[in-house]
Amino acid sequence: MARLYRAAFAALGWFALGLQYGLMLKGNPQIGAGELTLNFFSYFTILSNLMVALALTAPAVAPNSRPGRWAQSEGVRAAVAMYIVVVGVTYHFLLAGIWEPQGWSLLANNLLHYVMPIAFVVDWLAFTPKGRLRWADPAKWLAVVLIYGGWILLHGKLSGWWPYWFVDVDQLGLGKAMIYFAGLLVFFLIVGLIVVAIDRAVGRRDRSRLR
Repeated sequence: MARLYRAAFAALGWFALGLQYGLMLKGNPQIGAGELTLNFFSYFTILSNLMVALALTAPAVAPNSRPGRWAQSEGVRAAVAMYIVVVGVTYHFLLAGIWEPQGWSLLANNLLHYVMPIAFVVDWLAFTPKGRLRWADPAKWLAVVLIYGGWILLHGKLSGWWPYWFVDVDQLGLGKAMIYFAGLLVFFLIVGLIVVAIDRAVGRRDRSRLR
């Protein structure tokens, strides 16, 4: 069941990423493919959905391989769950109201921001062993977000292009953008602690059933 579920949503995730990339290339013919590709992978939405697609694909295709075992580890799947949940919630409350995608763009948008986050959370809840996470783990998972923030700051200052309005240093100023980013870090941490709390609660329940 888990392998079939992961294969199906891995395929959907890769389709969504490919569709969004194609739409970005088609919609910006005046910009070179190299620059567009760099911008594409500078969206945390894309990076987190790429993590989701990989975390679903490896266990579905080669569960006993080193990548498959790594992708199935509790810490990896919990961290990816944290990232993709924040993507979905942040989009819904901070970004959804400022644009209205249509057609294929609407499909890609809904897959990346709603369908895949829900699908991966269901996968984590249903198929990932529980009870081994520690309260300190979410702080470690923030390393990916901090590295991303550093990249966005560097890329944005060099190119003048920013993936999200709340990190646009040119428009907001460095201080205000950093306040927004710090708020996002806190939100990531809160979501991560909720993930750990669920993990530990389910782990205790499962252990009590075995007694």
